[in-house]
Amino acid sequence: MLDTLKAIPARTYILIVTALVIIGGGFYIFAELGEEVLENEKIMIDQHAADFAESIATPGVTTFFAFITELGSVWALTVGSIIMLGVLWYFYQRKKWRIVYFVIAMGGVTLLISGLKAAFSRDRPNLIEQYDGTGYSFPSGHSTAPIVFYGFIIYLIIRSRLNALAKWVLNIALGILILLIAFSRLPLGVHYFTDVIGGLTLGLTWLVTCIAILEITLWQSGRKAKKEL
Repeated sequence: MLDTLKAIPARTYILIVTALVIIGGGFYIFAELGEEVLENEKIMIDQHAADFAESIATPGVTTFFAFITELGSVWALTVGSIIMLGVLWYFYQRKKWRIVYFVIAMGGVTLLISGLKAAFSRDRPNLIEQYDGTGYSFPSGHSTAPIVFYGFIIYLIIRSRLNALAKWVLNIALGILILLIAFSRLPLGVHYFTDVIGGLTLGLTWLVTCIAILEITLWQSGRKAKKEL
């Protein structure tokens, strides 16, 4: 056991601690929001965010965010996941763990969203089927699932052999896209601000958990392979 701990690089310890902080912080924020939702409390920030969203919801802005929100829809992420599985299989068919944990990440977040929406049973501010504004409101699925899907792609890009500039450009673009998809739910009027924040924290917590376990699995697999040589 001690030999195993000594073999872990210092950088890995830092990553583990960082992951635990993110997971713990995300869980705490989600739990606090969830408690207020269950108590049916009126949250002032929801009203302020709704007023702001309404103030910017011009026809042009609504059209833009209607397009953006589709990039976080079930059909878009389903098609994207199928494409990602093909890409992962092409590049990592001999290193199956990335494929396995991508499936776990996307399958798990789907179950989390469905289960938690049913558990909290929060009504939406508006029911608008055109913008996937049906069913329960908390947490926002358009905030939770995209951060897991696009976040996993960010992780793969970081681990890739692309040059530093390409990594920065792609990952910043994906990060902005994640935030835009989440924010799009406000001017479209189908979610409360706390739904969005709850979804982002839940998605980030689940994403970091999956990536942390994947990294540990890859490290153990690499260590085992070295021993067998």
